[in-house]
Amino acid sequence: MNPLPTRVAAGPGQESVWDYPRPPRLEKVQDHVRVVFAGETIAETAHAFRVLETSHPPVYYLPPDHLRMDFLVAAAGRSFCEFKGFAKYWSLDVGTLRSEQAAWSYPDPISAFAEIRDYLVDKI
Repeated sequence: MNPLPTRVAAGPGQESVWDYPRPPRLEKVQDHVRVVFAGETIAETAHAFRVLETSHPPVYYLPPDHLRMDFLVAAAGRSFCEFKGFAKYWSLDVGTLRSEQAAWSYPDPISAFAEIRDYLVDKI
């Protein structure tokens, strides 16, 4: 039987996922974010958001106009988040490499997450 996870105290300059809120918090990212797959820059932005939720690593949402949408193809499937709504999935095609359901977005998020409407999460 696996024991329940326990909080590990964050060190100087670190964050702990156990300190993140529930329901999740949406915050603007001040840093420059760049996503590379198969040697191609897929996204590059200084206008990302991140979602912080208890016991989950931060999830970065990138604006669609800062992504190479020519590499993204709508994928089958969808999921539901009680805090953000229904997610749409995207696959990534770069040359001969493909990453199935490599990203997701919320085309119609609930009001608390309206700022990330159509922003994409790249999980590669």
